[in-house]
Amino acid sequence: MRDEHNPVSDQPTNAASSDVILDRKTLKSLARRSDRPGLAYVGGWLAGLGATGSLVALSLGSPWLVPALFVHGVLLTVPAYAVSHETAHGTAFRSRRLNEFVFWMTSLIYMEEPIHRRYTHTSHHAHTWHVGRDGQMPFDTPMSLGGWLAEVSGLALLRFHVAVLARLVLRRYSRMMTLTVPEGERARMTRNAWIFLAFYAILGALLATGFLWPLWFLVLPRLIGAPVMLLFTLIQHVEMAANRASILESTRSFRTAWPGRFIYMNMNNHVEHHLFPQVPFFALPALRDALATQLPAPDPGFIRTNAEVFSVVVRRSLGLQTRASSIRQAPHMVSEGGAAAPIAQRSM
Repeated sequence: MRDEHNPVSDQPTNAASSDVILDRKTLKSLARRSDRPGLAYVGGWLAGLGATGSLVALSLGSPWLVPALFVHGVLLTVPAYAVSHETAHGTAFRSRRLNEFVFWMTSLIYMEEPIHRRYTHTSHHAHTWHVGRDGQMPFDTPMSLGGWLAEVSGLALLRFHVAVLARLVLRRYSRMMTLTVPEGERARMTRNAWIFLAFYAILGALLATGFLWPLWFLVLPRLIGAPVMLLFTLIQHVEMAANRASILESTRSFRTAWPGRFIYMNMNNHVEHHLFPQVPFFALPALRDALATQLPAPDPGFIRTNAEVFSVVVRRSLGLQTRASSIRQAPHMVSEGGAAAPIAQRSM
């Protein structure tokens, strides 16, 4: 399904397509890579996981186990996604070997084979929210309540990850895989998928033999923390415009307090990231400041933005008007009532 008035273009979606200008000197300074911020981030993340993991260990057998698992799960899952994303870009570290090692480790937690993740994410940047070209459109648009529940529960993402691994090990590559991943990389994807399956099989064998620490510190936290991770990723593009050249129309930035900025690696500055994806996570706030006069104001905080999205999808599912009151929203996502006209099917 495509917007006939805005057909898919081969022009990359970026700053140039969005009429956003940044002088070369400033961009070069902001895009400079360094190992130090990435190492500091990973060090802080691991220290935090040590602390929350200790809470899980101390709460085993008590009513405090569920909240401890939730806190540990959020700290495990959201940064695992964020670090995997940043290393997929190759911007987390200056050292390529360090970048690739961390990319692999976090991709095992996120559960997506790294070559597939990197190339489909490249398509997401090259053709952001363009139907049939963007390999990372995780839900049908406009989003319904059923779509919201499938996405936020983690069931849709888990289904996608299982399907990707199955296709890779069987060498039955999807249309999107053949469109986005070079032919020479596909055998490596299949090899990596077998490694992923072996890792998960070892985890399963450990659990089956009564060795339960992966259950408490990895498996359950990964499942319990997934909804918060997906609430962060959902609002990057939901209710925004499909098939537009301008990132300002297809992508959302939002405000969040420092804990959210930390676990999400400043990716709440998502418009800025899509305009200049070569800028590392630690320089995104400075990039935001440099572009402030050219960009729309970020949407309200993480909780308020998600609450507004939820309100919209509930009203849409009830056939009511869907105009958002406090977040940016594409005109073709607004309906005064009745059945919502389909725009795009998910590519994930």
